[in-house]
Amino acid sequence: MAGIRLQPEDSDPPQTRTPTTTTATTTTGDLISDDERSIAADSWSIKSDYGSTLDDDQRHADASDALAAVSFRAASDYSSDKEEEQGDGVSSKLGLQSYWDAAYSEELVNFREHGLAGEVWFGADVMETVASWTKNVCTTVSRGNISDHAEDDSKPETVGLEDTDLSTWSVLDIGTGNGLLLQELAKHGFSDLTGVDYSEDAINLAHGLAERDGYTNIKFMVDDVLETKLERTFMLVMDKGTLDAIGLHPDGPLKRFMYWDSVSKLVAPGGVLVITSCNSTKDELVQEAENFNRRRNGVLDEPVIMANLQHERATCSFQYIDHVRTYPTFMFGGVIGSRVATVAFLRNADIC
Repeated sequence: MAGIRLQPEDSDPPQTRTPTTTTATTTTGDLISDDERSIAADSWSIKSDYGSTLDDDQRHADASDALAAVSFRAASDYSSDKEEEQGDGVSSKLGLQSYWDAAYSEELVNFREHGLAGEVWFGADVMETVASWTKNVCTTVSRGNISDHAEDDSKPETVGLEDTDLSTWSVLDIGTGNGLLLQELAKHGFSDLTGVDYSEDAINLAHGLAERDGYTNIKFMVDDVLETKLERTFMLVMDKGTLDAIGLHPDGPLKRFMYWDSVSKLVAPGGVLVITSCNSTKDELVQEAENFNRRRNGVLDEPVIMANLQHERATCSFQYIDHVRTYPTFMFGGVIGSRVATVAFLRNADIC
């Protein structure tokens, strides 16, 4: 259950707005209630306000050049109209570490004083759906039954599979926030669980909740996805709102570009990446993964720029597996859409 976030007396509550994942033009107020306005809260990708997250200025410059050279729709185009509609600039604040440091500081106080767990981003129902659906996806991958499933987009999602031992699957939750998604995954048989967030108070909150709820095996640490200090890969990497928040930063297009490069090094060959978003549709996430594949595999007009960006020129790609098909949908202007999209990708077996 989402906790109540108490606001400081000398500040007004932040007014946020949750973009939807439909391709139709619509207003948030028509679709989202006041209780559903917390989005992409567990991002940990921004190191400083409006600043670069990288110490290596050259890599940052190379990435900018490469992004400009790519002849496809930039990731930020998916939500640029949504950001421009918000003249008060709140959407940019949602992409800043300072915003989430303050938010988790309040939630940590509420937990220590009142035992509140804090908000469940996208809602408890979505979190439970993501966990159970992810278990089925990993079971399918373990059995090697993904080829036909990936090619048939109309095929229903995998349900009713016999239990498969997933205790050997290492799991990383990037932008873990309060860590409740990892607790939910533990209920479905995963045991090698790690949560990272760039907000120290988020990690303190996640630690406290895990200890209180009896999930002492879950590991938590402060880490930044774009400057990760992790020196291992994981069979399953979960992202619930992190890519959304990256896109809400003023340098969102560049940071999304770097996100895929970083995440590709965290997902083990043959492993799975699961992204849950309220800012991008399933098709947009698939296209963004395909754009990354093209960049990494040299399908560009600027091979020198790409060589400067990434010296390890090995084949690396993400293959679409499936997406959640059970989220509630709505129709607007003849277009069917959903407020949330969850998509799974298989990392191929070659080294990035």
